[in-house]
Amino acid sequence: MNERYSRQVLFPGIGKEGQEKIRGKHVLIIGAGALGSGSAEVLTRAGVGRITIVDRDYVEESNLQRQQLYTEEDVLGKLPKAAAAEKRLRAINSDVEIRAIIGDATPELLEELAAGIDLMMDATDNFETRMVMNDVSQKYKIPWIYGACVGSYGMSFSIIPGKTPCLNCLLRTIPLQGMTCDTGGIISPAVQMVIAHQTAEALKMLVEDWESVRTTFVSFDLWRNQYTSLKMSKAKFAGCLSCGEERTYPYLDHENRTKTTVLCGRDTVQIRPSNQGEVSLEKLAGQLGSLGYQVKGNPYLLSVEMGPERMVIFQDGRALIHGTKDLTHAKSIYQRILG
Repeated sequence: MNERYSRQVLFPGIGKEGQEKIRGKHVLIIGAGALGSGSAEVLTRAGVGRITIVDRDYVEESNLQRQQLYTEEDVLGKLPKAAAAEKRLRAINSDVEIRAIIGDATPELLEELAAGIDLMMDATDNFETRMVMNDVSQKYKIPWIYGACVGSYGMSFSIIPGKTPCLNCLLRTIPLQGMTCDTGGIISPAVQMVIAHQTAEALKMLVEDWESVRTTFVSFDLWRNQYTSLKMSKAKFAGCLSCGEERTYPYLDHENRTKTTVLCGRDTVQIRPSNQGEVSLEKLAGQLGSLGYQVKGNPYLLSVEMGPERMVIFQDGRALIHGTKDLTHAKSIYQRILG
């Protein structure tokens, strides 16, 4: 056994047999931001055989406060996060096969990657992608670990197909956070706490110690010294379209996705959310203004200056991203602000 993993092997929950199992597993990480970069480093150091990372964004200066794999050099080079993460992770552990995919985590891509994946890690910044992950998980029987954080608050839940409620079930029960780091800010310790919860559960699953996997939904607020662990067995819903008795995997359906369109003759992308709901423009204006954005508005819309781009948000959640024709970039901006 490689001396590199000797301290991990000494841990009774893993041992030599568990380390061999870890070495034989393939983990898919969706997102290479704060949670993704941290989880990827932990699992790379732990000796996971293969890690695939999917991310559509590039490294920005504001990332350096909490996204541990990246440097100022990556910011200057505007390196895609997936590429920068791949380079750093290979330098950390050359025994691990690292694959970076620079792009959107679409249903088509995730279904294409599903074969041979042992575990999925949620490190994305929006619920649309999480719901796609959830349906892929249920369809292909791949466990995944939900995780999210904003401000000083974080949460995590392990989802095992056929055993636990899925994310679609949970949305009927738990009011999950709607703020994003761009609207509510974030402190690094909250990120690290979620990473600890997610990767601890990941190691349990990778060594196949299913009895030790936590079955409760954990949430915490480090600033307010609050910690909650909720039993979720009763949240499982027989009529759930993702994991129920007559499942249809609705979030793999093209009709249920956010619609993006380049407006004819204009350097503008229109984004229309799949599930329309009224946005509190006054509340959003206050949040964005406190973070230094230049915000103007009226009772019908909000205009937000964002460097080279300008985002106009309407009450029904529709938005126009001016200054780009890149659909993926526009969608990323939209989800950073509206979650």
